[in-house]
Amino acid sequence: MKRPLSALLFILVLLSQVAVFQSHATQTGQDVPAARGTNNQANRAKPKCIDNGTYVNSQGQTVKRPETCSSAPDGATAQCRDGSYSFSKSRRGTCSHQGGVSKWLYRSGFSSMTIQR
Repeated sequence: MKRPLSALLFILVLLSQVAVFQSHATQTGQDVPAARGTNNQANRAKPKCIDNGTYVNSQGQTVKRPETCSSAPDGATAQCRDGSYSFSKSRRGTCSHQGGVSKWLYRSGFSSMTIQR
């Protein structure tokens, strides 16, 4: 009988600590961290980028020029060796003026793009 009561008391103490933490964070205006494993788009900060305009690729499509950003922006397909992010619609020539591709970013839109070699 002693062990189940101890376990119950321990759980109650833990739950009360969580409630106190959340209450304190709310009162002081601090953000309460999201639970691990959640994919919350609202908590993801939008990267700060330097807009470099657009160009027309070999297929006649208008594409954003590589941009220097604080993190990978939406729509980026590759990170160049100079740290900028490319929005290229094909692999051929991607990051050619930025030292080549450092890594490919597989995101929505990229996996369905036509790969040219």
